[in-house]
Amino acid sequence: MDDFSDWVGRSETADDMATDAPLRGLAALLDHAEPPWPTETAPPLAHWLYFLPRAAQSQIDRDGHPRRGGLLPPVPLPRRMWAGGRLSFLRPIPVGAALHRTSTIQNVQAKEGASGRMVFVTVRHQVESDGDEVLVEEQDIVYRAPPSPGASAAPARPENPIGPARRTRRHLADETQLFRFSALTFNSHRIHYDRPYATGEEGYPGLVVQGPYLATLLMHHALEEIAGTQVRDFRFRAERPVFDGQPFDLNLADAPGGLSLWVSDAEGQAAMRAQIAFA
Repeated sequence: MDDFSDWVGRSETADDMATDAPLRGLAALLDHAEPPWPTETAPPLAHWLYFLPRAAQSQIDRDGHPRRGGLLPPVPLPRRMWAGGRLSFLRPIPVGAALHRTSTIQNVQAKEGASGRMVFVTVRHQVESDGDEVLVEEQDIVYRAPPSPGASAAPARPENPIGPARRTRRHLADETQLFRFSALTFNSHRIHYDRPYATGEEGYPGLVVQGPYLATLLMHHALEEIAGTQVRDFRFRAERPVFDGQPFDLNLADAPGGLSLWVSDAEGQAAMRAQIAFA
């Protein structure tokens, strides 16, 4: 399990169109009757609504993910999560534009953490629109061992102090929101919609709020603050899972050249941290 060096450098390509329908679905999920961003371009992070997985139903594994293999290495650890990422927005994506993505395995690293064995896989995505590079993303995926019998699947609480926020908004993600975001991104991971599986098989206390959904909520919390300002870079890191039915806060504070963002959970602990840099 320690050596997946043969996977580093593997790549695949995909093509899509920046259609308007998923953007209107995202606006509805964010509780807007009409998109609150300029309708001629996709907002930052909306590329997650394109290049959706297309594994055949017969190739779906027990957890709802496609079976191991393909671009990602066949890590034998059963629990897979999106741990964070780093994105550079080079230019806006016009609605209706042709998109081309090249995805490359950049790094595979095994680690031993407080919750046991983990393997981190970093995938680099380069997105072009009508031949021009518009976005570069490094996506961190973590594979974790199953929880011990009787133990919680949530990792041990880290020391993660947070500072004062300049603007805070309370949010409560219910199972309907999680289902709708999974539908928008064609994400069939069962921890986000199948409560008996999430609690009984993977040991979580509830449905897990998707990391990309938390990042999207943070992004749009910031966009409401900086309307008309172009985002150049965005980076985020998940620190603790957030569960449905538990309120959490979206926070922002000023930072040199941009904003500092974080999600604080129902206990006031940082669940996700992010930074935005302006163009």
